[in-house]
Amino acid sequence: MQPMLDWEIADYGPTFESGHDMYTFSGTINSSGGVFSLNGNFGGLGGCYNLNGQNSASFANNSLQVTDLEVYQIKDGPDPNKTKMAESSLLDKPWRKFPEFNAETANKLKEELVDYGPDSETGVTAANVLLIGQIGAGKSSFFNSVNSIFRGKITSKARSGSFEHSLTTVYRKYNVKDHNSGQTLKIRLCDTRGLEEDFTIDSQEISHILDGNVPDRYQFNPSAPFTTETFGFIRNPHLGDRIHCVAFVVDGSTIDVIPEKILKQMKAMQSRMNQRNIPQVVYLTKLDKVCPMVEEDAGHMFHSSAIREAVDKIADVMGLPRGFVLPIKNYESETILDQNIDILILKALKQTADFADDYMEEQVEKMAAENGQGRKEKE
Repeated sequence: MQPMLDWEIADYGPTFESGHDMYTFSGTINSSGGVFSLNGNFGGLGGCYNLNGQNSASFANNSLQVTDLEVYQIKDGPDPNKTKMAESSLLDKPWRKFPEFNAETANKLKEELVDYGPDSETGVTAANVLLIGQIGAGKSSFFNSVNSIFRGKITSKARSGSFEHSLTTVYRKYNVKDHNSGQTLKIRLCDTRGLEEDFTIDSQEISHILDGNVPDRYQFNPSAPFTTETFGFIRNPHLGDRIHCVAFVVDGSTIDVIPEKILKQMKAMQSRMNQRNIPQVVYLTKLDKVCPMVEEDAGHMFHSSAIREAVDKIADVMGLPRGFVLPIKNYESETILDQNIDILILKALKQTADFADDYMEEQVEKMAAENGQGRKEKE
């Protein structure tokens, strides 16, 4: 007896081709002795299909008796695209307060970032923002997007794309230059290897990055993690060498299927960041795949119920306040700049810089307290 899988077409089993090469059954088939005896036939087998020498004997042992028979009913439903559109409805009021999407907002945010600088008391010349995320989530694309905005055209300085393994093989501290003013932003975007299921980033290596021990342009070596003995190891890093804020870059369209191994890596990293009181945000990317209206216009971001749901989900996964989840859209398929995309990216970067300032201020206070305690002990 040959097990077969059938599905329902109207009120009879499937027939294959107009000549009915195989007619499986009609009506209702009941089990007898643990076997379903189908009432069809193989009379036309080979009439329409080339079986390459096969026949009813080799195909089904000349038998229409099966041990398992499952019948499914398929009903016509609404257009999947229309369903997706309905699930991604636009709300009358934005679910998060956000500046208006206009030229004034875009220009103001650009000016604020060009004028930004860490407090002089910190002795830090630029805020270091570490980008961490699964391969293909958009880490390098985020830097390219920021760079594009301040260059005034689409650029691709960092290698980006969707590949099996991480395109980022070198630790980079990227500077961004505003080509209108000629100034270099006092925010550095630090890019690392993308997270992979089959390759776990060494936890101590991440600690060295956070603490400022890893030099710019260090070549990652999976077989030999970065250690205190690695050439270039910065032994006495200053506050300006450390990471001041971490941005987890997450693909918003795959939140429900993030591999457990990736989540485990991110949680392990968060533990080390929390030990150091390093603030964290989430850059939620590829949201044009979550909501068709956002694909049409990024300005719909905070009116989309689907985007709000995605933000809520990843906030729960990462254990961060919802206000620390920053929905953005990277430049990927676009060939010219879009004002609304610019605003989302610039606002996310400005909030990240604000969090970095909080960290640096806390570290200065901590060092002052430690120095004061040290003087007391000497006295």
